[in-house]
Amino acid sequence: MTTVPESVLLRDALGLLKDREETALRLLDSSARHSFDPDRELDWDAPLEDGKWFWPPELVSLYGTPLWKRMSEEQRRDLARHEAASLASLGIWFEVILIQLLVRHIYDKSLTSSHVRYALTEIADECRHSMMFARMIHKAGVPAYPVSRLNHNLARILKTVSTTPGSFACTLLGEEILDWMQRLTFPDERVQPLVRGVTRIHVIEEARHVRYAREELRRQMATAPAWERQLTVLSAGEAARVFSVAFVNPQVYANVGLDRREAVAQVRASGHRREVMQAGARRLTDFLDDIGLLRGVGRPLWRSSGLLG
Repeated sequence: MTTVPESVLLRDALGLLKDREETALRLLDSSARHSFDPDRELDWDAPLEDGKWFWPPELVSLYGTPLWKRMSEEQRRDLARHEAASLASLGIWFEVILIQLLVRHIYDKSLTSSHVRYALTEIADECRHSMMFARMIHKAGVPAYPVSRLNHNLARILKTVSTTPGSFACTLLGEEILDWMQRLTFPDERVQPLVRGVTRIHVIEEARHVRYAREELRRQMATAPAWERQLTVLSAGEAARVFSVAFVNPQVYANVGLDRREAVAQVRASGHRREVMQAGARRLTDFLDDIGLLRGVGRPLWRSSGLLG
């Protein structure tokens, strides 16, 4: 069997890549036409509507479990409210990490390039998103839910040692699953209008961020040395494990009057929850598989996270 030289594979991969500057110019044009100021766009002073959810019930972690069936409708909606705050808190954490990784990415690049200009535009988007999520948590009347101290400090290490492709892989991990859930949320009339507005803004603006990260990650995986690609496979798989654990802070269960240990056990055993998380990750894992990030040790790491079917 004839072995194709790596130089030929690299040449073919590069041929599939889109011009970085052309992509950035299109994203800048989209940003100019479809960017939002949440402080002005959303009616923060409007009262919350009675009987409305903060998150679609099917996306609540305990949905369909024996514990869910024993809960009152009011308690279910209260859990959805706390889980929405937990997800918003997780989103802020990810976005603060992303901002720092983007600054690292552009530090040595031409500051007059469209690629860098778009990265700065995305940083501005993420600042607005973080403030929007924080304001939504406050409006919901529930606490913020930070990640564990361990994961908070693991992120310090990530921000220091992450490879460039590893940074973009983690970016997509933090964006795409939540984006999938939000695409189900903003058209759902059972959900609070404010939450629908927040998720609509985030979905529209994150579409640009996902495209930027996907194209840059594909470019990086085609040009990075072998050691960097292998390190990225490992770091992305570990990030998936951390993300799956941190997705909902277990304190939400205690805060709505449930036994925390029982609730965590039922979520882990829930086939519905597993299907939701894998459906949310499917578009991402298909892409990562296509560019070689689920090879070798990557695939069992992603399987252990529960995000890969």
